[in-house]
Amino acid sequence: MDARRLKYLEAIGITAWQRRAAWAPGGAGVPDAAAPGAAAAPVAAPAAAATPVEALGPAEPGRAASSGPGQDTAAAWKALEDAVRPCTRCALHSTRTQTVFGVGRRDADLFVIGEAPGADEDLKGEPFVGRAGQLLTAMLRAIGLQRRDVYIANILKCRPPGNRDPQPQEAEACTPYLTQQIALVAPRVILAVGRIAAQWLLQTDTPIGRLRGQTFRYGERGTPLIVTYHPAYLLRSPLAKATAWKDLCVVRDLLENGR
Repeated sequence: MDARRLKYLEAIGITAWQRRAAWAPGGAGVPDAAAPGAAAAPVAAPAAAATPVEALGPAEPGRAASSGPGQDTAAAWKALEDAVRPCTRCALHSTRTQTVFGVGRRDADLFVIGEAPGADEDLKGEPFVGRAGQLLTAMLRAIGLQRRDVYIANILKCRPPGNRDPQPQEAEACTPYLTQQIALVAPRVILAVGRIAAQWLLQTDTPIGRLRGQTFRYGERGTPLIVTYHPAYLLRSPLAKATAWKDLCVVRDLLENGR
């Protein structure tokens, strides 16, 4: 493991054990075990995709060119942002400071999805800021990704009062926006962080501990979807970081080796 990877693992609070020199017969030690893998579980049934926002263009516009989004894609993004900014689809508009649309590369290979903005996000207008955002950035860097190279958004675009859990009708109102974002980015992998995001995307009430360790297929494109713990939870429960690292390794392998 190179020095940079060790630095990133240290930043997210994971102790990386180094492999010892190979064991030889008659030596004092024993052979090291092979590093644990992160094999994907059998693919589950895809989650049903929500209907895209009306009048915002086709839901599958195609992947943007590496040099940047095409004119049609850029127009679709602008139309979507213009729809989200003044949105009044649910009661959360009356208590928000501003909507939190999403941030990152709009042709990213990885799309990270959380549950809802918190107080810091509501003020700044950007998802995953503050301590949880810093940990997410470190988690991404641990698998060789810069924050700017992924796309990050939430199920909800407005902060629920007191950071309470999103209500079903709020998630239903916002899901068409997220569906359109996923279609425009056309990611190779989706990472759902936290119980609420995972359960909503997969339309299940299965506990997150049982959703982890599997590779799901999301939407009509069958995009691989991996579930892991929310950075805010990892800050409260640092022992779970080693488990989250296994999830990140699956994401890394999917991005490097394909589906």
